[in-house]
Amino acid sequence: MNNSEIYTFSGFILFILTILFVDLGIFDKKSHIVSLREATIWSIIWISFAIGFYFFIRFYGSHMHGIETMQQLIQKVKLNSHPIILTDNFQESLAIYNKNLSLEYITGYLIEYALSIDNVFVMIMIFYSFNVKEKLYKRVLFWGILGAIIMRFLFIFLSSALIHKFEWTLYIFGGLLLFTAVKMFLNRNKEEKIDIHNHPVVKFASKYFKVFPKFVGQNFFIVRKSRFIMTPLFLVLLVIEFSDVIFAVDSVPAIFSITKDPYIVFFSNIFAILGLRSLFFLVVHVINLFHYLKTGLSILLAFIGTKMFLHTWLASIGFTTAHSLYVVLGILIISILASVIFPPKEKLHI
Repeated sequence: MNNSEIYTFSGFILFILTILFVDLGIFDKKSHIVSLREATIWSIIWISFAIGFYFFIRFYGSHMHGIETMQQLIQKVKLNSHPIILTDNFQESLAIYNKNLSLEYITGYLIEYALSIDNVFVMIMIFYSFNVKEKLYKRVLFWGILGAIIMRFLFIFLSSALIHKFEWTLYIFGGLLLFTAVKMFLNRNKEEKIDIHNHPVVKFASKYFKVFPKFVGQNFFIVRKSRFIMTPLFLVLLVIEFSDVIFAVDSVPAIFSITKDPYIVFFSNIFAILGLRSLFFLVVHVINLFHYLKTGLSILLAFIGTKMFLHTWLASIGFTTAHSLYVVLGILIISILASVIFPPKEKLHI
């Protein structure tokens, strides 16, 4: 990690944490039920930030890695296997590099954002299973997202180190994604259930920690006889964090199929995660409208897994990041249109 990468990364984290804690301190002082209007506004805000970062990378992406010479540019392109052809002109090559980097970022963001919808369904099941009051959702999701950012940082940069050292790990990730795609497709119409009493996180926490038998407002812990006691709300938070770790095993490798640059993977992941909380409340209100989305997501995972196996051949025939973006957009648009054109015969009941 060079100085430019340290400055960019530190600035990014500081920016994200500032926004999150402004949200927590100013807009989330009082627990309340998030309306469809509020969820829509925040979704637009987070998507706008993500698009703004796309334009930053589009014009200043090379500054992120401190690229100042043609030799540095060639090394970075080779290191991260960017599917681009450089010219003899440094400025032209830099523009090509920045354009590809921004396409990798926005494609990764779309993949992560789309796959997050499946994670939202799991979160809804968790809240319903624990009988959490709707006004507490936002607080749990805030701290859940904060924990997810830390976990993604560790997972992404460890995975990147593995891929750069052992490129064959891409095939393992590809196989994992294909397996998940088949499993998701076969289970697309099954109603998901969570057995809270037999969940591994609940069993572990109940065995090694004192858990209070009922919710106590919005508190994660209470003090009894000078001892901190965990409340069921903190158990919910732990289960959500656990589900995000499982989810990351699929979603992070999916973006590595688009780019091997860990910073682009991280930035696209984090912007999608930041929009996850508002996306959650949107999905709660429109959960029955996009019944073909799981089918679309399974096809998306199958495409990404196949791409990981065929990445060398695809590069040889000129398959670029832009082509990946078109395929991802096509799959998502078709699945959404199919849901609108062919509505479900019966409403889903959760």
